[in-house]
Amino acid sequence: MQPSPLDRPFSLYLDLVRTLAACAVVAAHFGFFHILSARQAAAMPDFGREAVIAFFVLSGFVIAYSAEHKNRTLADYAVARAARLYSVVLPVLLLAFVLASLVDALAHAPIMDAYQLHKPWAYIPFHLVFLGDAWRFAERPPWLLPYWSLDYEAWYYALFGAAWYLKGRRRLVAVALVLAIVGPRLWLLLPVWLSGVLLYRWQKTAVLPRGLALAGWVLSVVLVAAWGWFDPEPALRAVANQAWPFPAIRLGSADRVLADYAVCAMVLLNFACARHADFGLLERAATAIRRLSAHTFTLYLSHAVVIGAWEALVPFRRGHWVDIGALALAIVVTAAALQPLTEALQRSLRLRLAALAGAMGWAARAVR
Repeated sequence: MQPSPLDRPFSLYLDLVRTLAACAVVAAHFGFFHILSARQAAAMPDFGREAVIAFFVLSGFVIAYSAEHKNRTLADYAVARAARLYSVVLPVLLLAFVLASLVDALAHAPIMDAYQLHKPWAYIPFHLVFLGDAWRFAERPPWLLPYWSLDYEAWYYALFGAAWYLKGRRRLVAVALVLAIVGPRLWLLLPVWLSGVLLYRWQKTAVLPRGLALAGWVLSVVLVAAWGWFDPEPALRAVANQAWPFPAIRLGSADRVLADYAVCAMVLLNFACARHADFGLLERAATAIRRLSAHTFTLYLSHAVVIGAWEALVPFRRGHWVDIGALALAIVVTAAALQPLTEALQRSLRLRLAALAGAMGWAARAVR
């Protein structure tokens, strides 16, 4: 009998990876926003981008599983994805614009992308359709640097939905339309996200001996550690920028594409081996892992808002551990406070969107 491609131990493992990846992004931004001193930042490997690549692979895997086992129709899929995204995006995006506007008006502190605050009626809808990285755009909401990955992932959801649920000419037209909307930067990282889908399909039938799986898992961890130590990413970024054939379109958030492909291979090796490496011990901490994992999306998106507001409003001593600890606590408290709201909003969105889909007759369409 073939083991499930997403059995309980492996599901817990992915939840643990999701939690660690979110923490890695937060830690990386402590360096990026100069919360840490230069010495502290130099002593701590920056795995922020690598964590996002792990998110992409994990997302492709989980979406493929959900499409096959939970979301039987295009309507089910669209409702599930939209409710999940907007339950966090809506409150955090509005919070960012409101807080940044108040700081801009009252404290007159410098705010990255502050020009958007003067046209919220244009930029908030723009960000809600995730066009910040389409073609020549390079737009981030104020204080929301991590938002770039949602501009990729939301459209990858749309592309997968079109390819999985539609048939014949409608499928071809929908896939071509999505690719035409998003532009070449999103094309570059699409293989990373799709690798998670392919991993899911491979793991439906593949079986690895436990010893080989453990060896492969250890190798993947060693490779990631070596990657962080030697840091070949700047050299690969230079190669990617030199080879980029569209001078009118900046590579921007995709300029690490060559490094992303290398990291993707390590993540795939890690996930492929983890499923067969027998991490059953994780079940002893299942409750804690599930609870922490439930906060990762909120933590991932909201922490940059807290950092931006903190630096603008609170006297801060760079590199002082008391100040770093206070900021870290504020980030944790904010994510924990937002979580009940995002969960309630997700339930409400599911009900309302499902009712809308039913009223429009979508539920009976596009069944694979």
